Amino acid sequence: MLAFCLLGATTGQALAESCFDLWMARNTIYDDNGYCFSTELAQEYFDNDDCWTKKPKFSKAERREIEAIKQEEDDRGCKVN
Repeated sequence: MLAFCLLGATTGQALAESCFDLWMARNTIYDDNGYCFSTELAQEYFDNDDCWTKKPKFSKAERREIEAIKQEEDDRGCKVN
């Protein structure tokens, strides 16, 4: 979690308590950018009613945040989906 503090996470990932929290935080960024989810789990939490792409375009800040979350997931050995 210290990594998020050092990277300046802004949407609460620093407080993520579980691998599922990290998964939700990362996929929320995808959902906010119109991503059409294909896995059953993701579709359960993020409906595809308002999706428009399989290749969302992220801001630099969003890309950094996604990478920081992925790194934390890797460090923890997360395998949510």
